[in-house]
Amino acid sequence: MAASEESPVRWGVLGAGGIAGKFCTDLVRTPGNVLAAVAARDAGRAADFAARFGAPRSYGSYAELAGDQDCDVVYIATTHPGHREQALLAITAGKAVLIEKPVCLNAADAREVFGAAAAAGVFAMEAMWMRTNPLIRQAQQLVADGAIGALASVRAELGLGRPYDPAHRLYDLANGGGALLDLGIYPVTFGWIFGGPPRSVAVTGTLAGTGSDATVAMQWSYPDGRDAQLWCSAPLAAPFRGLLVGTEGWIRTEGRFYRPTALTVCVAGEESRIEDPLEPGDFGYSPEIAEVARCLRAGLTESPLVPAADTVAILDLLDGARAELGVRYPGE
Repeated sequence: MAASEESPVRWGVLGAGGIAGKFCTDLVRTPGNVLAAVAARDAGRAADFAARFGAPRSYGSYAELAGDQDCDVVYIATTHPGHREQALLAITAGKAVLIEKPVCLNAADAREVFGAAAAAGVFAMEAMWMRTNPLIRQAQQLVADGAIGALASVRAELGLGRPYDPAHRLYDLANGGGALLDLGIYPVTFGWIFGGPPRSVAVTGTLAGTGSDATVAMQWSYPDGRDAQLWCSAPLAAPFRGLLVGTEGWIRTEGRFYRPTALTVCVAGEESRIEDPLEPGDFGYSPEIAEVARCLRAGLTESPLVPAADTVAILDLLDGARAELGVRYPGE
């Protein structure tokens, strides 16, 4: 469904947690977009959330939101074990979907979701907001233009520093827990968008007491000699830093690499800084929101910035890493 240029894109938000709150803070200040409805399993919580952000309608079930004829697109902001079922619910109702990362527990489920969207002719995209971030896109352009010479190495690490707690969602296999899906998807995507699909992947890691992956390191190699070093950890704290090393210089992200506050570019020993163009107070979701709205108005069924084929291929890679570590989710 193509949205009208004259009318705002009307969003329904499925879930009323912390990420949904940050997303909606940016949504209501992004021109050409409005929050139309909110759904949560707890109707009272949905109503409170709707009142907080000025949404005219709220629902106590996801099916009611999917059936709301005054919503153009549904943002699925729940935890990932429910994404497949919830996305298919919205797609079956003819709704475009933006699905929080990771789009599904595994590549097979992701293929089913994107296949259903293609068959229904509706837009579907993983909410990998990093790929729409203006500084990340600028770094991509700098690399493509040869600003640091030929790219030789990509590095990214994300260490959360969350002590082991078997009851915490991050360590709970029944709730999709594990460092790779919750955290590692960011450095892996960072490696993918700058380096592309690797020729070979070496994986090492440790498991938590629940059997979830706790700390994972990957070394990617490419036929031309490039490499990527990607690391994530639930229990260990580390800088959320990304680094692109070229034959003539390097680019470093400042702040959290998936939502950087600046880029530092070093060429021939001289450093320069590129500042964040987003407005103060922007959580970083506005470029993603604007991209979905652009695609809907253009009648696209996927975004060229976040192609479904990449999303599925990255999950294939994560599936392989989990298998090598011996991590399986219930029902797989």
